[in-house]
Amino acid sequence: LVADRPERLFHVGRLDTDTSGLILLTNDGDFAHRMAHPSFEVDKTYVAEVDGQVGRETLQELRDGVTLEDGPVTVRSVKVVEKGAGGAAGRTIVELVIHEGRNRIVRRLLEHVGHPVRRLTRTAIGPVVLRRLRRGEMRELTSEELGALLEAGGL
Repeated sequence: LVADRPERLFHVGRLDTDTSGLILLTNDGDFAHRMAHPSFEVDKTYVAEVDGQVGRETLQELRDGVTLEDGPVTVRSVKVVEKGAGGAAGRTIVELVIHEGRNRIVRRLLEHVGHPVRRLTRTAIGPVVLRRLRRGEMRELTSEELGALLEAGGL
């Protein structure tokens, strides 16, 4: 995909080796900056399978904001998608929306509230949703998605 491109490509966000999901590539550095920088507040959505049963108190703690060793984290929304994930009573799947991209932020945030992450996937950046793409697959954005992203980034 990128080997024969004459222009420089920028990635929007990054994923650690233990995380899968959506990454956007662009040849517009300003666009990439606006999509990734927390000051532009473009939402990133993650689905995490975590240890333990996530209760209402924990969800509220996340909504209220958590302070980690490198500063506060604001969670735009969080909800339980499934309890007893994968048939295991001691696991929960949660969906979390943030607009930050600090190193391992979702993993550190969930660990902080007592629910270590087993699996993590970024499912959306702004209005662009991963949908049915499998690991290693790619597609071009639709003009509607691009327009919505530009609007989300204030361009």
